Amino acid sequence: MRWLDAAAEQDIADGECLGVRVAGTPVALVRDGGKIHALHDLCTHGAARLSDGFVENGCIECPLHQGLFDLATGAPRSAPITEAVKTYPVRCIAGRIEIAL
Repeated sequence: MRWLDAAAEQDIADGECLGVRVAGTPVALVRDGGKIHALHDLCTHGAARLSDGFVENGCIECPLHQGLFDLATGAPRSAPITEAVKTYPVRCIAGRIEIAL
């Protein structure tokens, strides 16, 4: 597994999202309950950036149609979402967030 630098841990407050590009891949970094998650930054239902969405109850809400994705698995949690979004492994080292693509 190849780990790539994504952002500084301090760049994401709890309950917030940050959109970044890692090796050309759009990634939504989300901190929820102190844990950082990484998801592909494009809703599977419509052309919306998940990093522009809202974090609630372990999910991220798509800003376009308000469908929910599970932060840990990327699984759909409410309509109109029917297809999971890709998630990426995350680790934090020396104040930096790294993900594996």
